[in-house]
Amino acid sequence: RIMMTTRLICLMLIAVVGATASKTQEFESNDEETEQEFIYMNRYKRSSDTQDKCTYTFIVPQQRVTGAICVNSKEPEVLLENRVNKQELQLLNNELLKQKRQIETLQQLVEVDGGIVNEVKLLRKESRNMNSRVTQLYMQLLHEIIRKRDNALELSQLENKILNQTADMLQLANKYKDLEHKYQHLMSIANNQSIIIAQLEEHCQRMPPIKPLPQTPVSPNKVYQPPTYNRIINQISTNEIQSDQNLKVLPPTLPTMPAVTSIPTSTDKPSGPWRDCLQALEDGHDTSSIYLVKPENTNRLMQVWCDQRHDPGGWTVIQRRLDGSVNFFRNWETYKQGFGNIDGEYWLGLENIYWLTNQGNYKLLITMEDWSGRKVFAEYASFRLEPESEYYKLRLGRYNGNAGDSFTWHNGKQFTTLDRDHDVYTGNCAHYQKGGWWYNACAHSNLNGVWYRGGHYRSRYQDGVYWAEFRGGSYSLKKVVMMIRPNPNTFH
Repeated sequence: RIMMTTRLICLMLIAVVGATASKTQEFESNDEETEQEFIYMNRYKRSSDTQDKCTYTFIVPQQRVTGAICVNSKEPEVLLENRVNKQELQLLNNELLKQKRQIETLQQLVEVDGGIVNEVKLLRKESRNMNSRVTQLYMQLLHEIIRKRDNALELSQLENKILNQTADMLQLANKYKDLEHKYQHLMSIANNQSIIIAQLEEHCQRMPPIKPLPQTPVSPNKVYQPPTYNRIINQISTNEIQSDQNLKVLPPTLPTMPAVTSIPTSTDKPSGPWRDCLQALEDGHDTSSIYLVKPENTNRLMQVWCDQRHDPGGWTVIQRRLDGSVNFFRNWETYKQGFGNIDGEYWLGLENIYWLTNQGNYKLLITMEDWSGRKVFAEYASFRLEPESEYYKLRLGRYNGNAGDSFTWHNGKQFTTLDRDHDVYTGNCAHYQKGGWWYNACAHSNLNGVWYRGGHYRSRYQDGVYWAEFRGGSYSLKKVVMMIRPNPNTFH
């Protein structure tokens, strides 16, 4: 029995040592704790079948003990338990210290987070201030936009007023020029009449005294005087009619003046008036100059420039641009009657062109020259105008030439001026093109536009003297001449 008791004590000590080792490993590895306890508990259990038998159980510890094991068999079990409890307390203290360190770390993190919270609050406050500032700036921007919009509206109104004032000034300037032209024309007529009166007085003084012979036939000298006097009076009346017809034209030396200075004889050429320049050429007047023309079916007399040198001659010039000396931005009445200088820049007049082109089949020739000296032409086989009741609608024939066809697009269109809008555009093309023309919507040609020096011009609108097929719409031509001639069904 003593031996058995000793063996049991050894077994118990070994079990205690194993339990202690297992508890130590429990704190080191949580994953192996349950498994080891399960193993040791199963090992210490004894089967109920072997209680009456002596058995020997050998337990091999996990770690090999190399030193001697001293066991005090007399030491009470309470001490062993206290020793185990101390180890557990030590482990718990270590765990508490670990938890304390974690708590301190968390406190530091909380303090840092608190600083971040304060910074977030400050950022929110700054954000609110920035939002308020942005709102103020936005309101200021809205006020500025509204103010600029009002300024733009006022500016547009001012531009309209300026345009209206400019148009009024142009009309006043045109009226002033017209009055000046009238005055100069009247002065010219008065001077002509004074010259005629002086010549008549001189002629009367040279005549011998006439004896009163009621029954005597009239002498040859007396036969010659009345025709001369009647011819001079007819010339005066002709000039007065021309003055009434073309008050807008600045007349140079009157074409009838040579008849005053030299009394015609039977060998002189016919002095007109003629139906057109071709008839004057056929009567032997082959010099390009001013001629008196009276179309058929009307008593209208007009002074025109006849170009007798441009092959084959007999051309009646209806429009000429060469130096920009005449303003072509005129009203309806001025374009109807005509304006300018017959030997310079001028417009013959819509009414005059109508009467000329409706007495037969006429063709139109347009010669153009750019600023580099290049010359081109455009010819149309037929050309005539409808009466004023049709607003002088344009009628054109087939095209021929080397300038390109920029006029057929205007065929069948009515004439438009600043104060008479007859184009197909929603606005007034004459306002943008700065002239009078047979505008469509608006123009492929604008030969009555603004004469710009140098060719290429910069303007808000396309308002130069241009022919779109020749140098384009942004190029103002140097010279343009429009002239008509009876058409023998041949091209120039």
